[in-house]
Amino acid sequence: MNLVRYNPNNRLRSGTNMGSRIFDDLFSDFFSPLNMTGKPAGMQEGLALKVDIYERDKTIVINAELPGVAKEDISVDIKGKLVTLGGERKNDEEINEENCYRRERRYGKFERTFNLPFEVNGDSVKATYDNGILKLEIPKPEEQVAKKITIN
Repeated sequence: MNLVRYNPNNRLRSGTNMGSRIFDDLFSDFFSPLNMTGKPAGMQEGLALKVDIYERDKTIVINAELPGVAKEDISVDIKGKLVTLGGERKNDEEINEENCYRRERRYGKFERTFNLPFEVNGDSVKATYDNGILKLEIPKPEEQVAKKITIN
């Protein structure tokens, strides 16, 4: 069995079902949710930051996947209602193209910004990083916290 150099652009060159593949890709991008840059999710690069954002009683929690990124290479910036997560995934070693059979991992800088429904107090945000997951706990201001009313 011979090893064949992988080229992700080969699927565009192959003539089989090229028209239907382009048509399918167009509609899958059209119906994909938009990210903060306004691009469909299918058009994001491989460095795109994947997150889970959910609400607890008094906090908003953001869990971001950052595999292969050192803690020192992660940045969290807060300005008003905007929370920006960024970082840099560094390449360990330089590999010559002629010795490379397949290259799918992405390296470089990335950034993603989220608009929250309230002003964020940067001093009260808790950030932890464990096993490639960055967890931000952002407390909601008092006017955003749901209050229970007792009925008499």
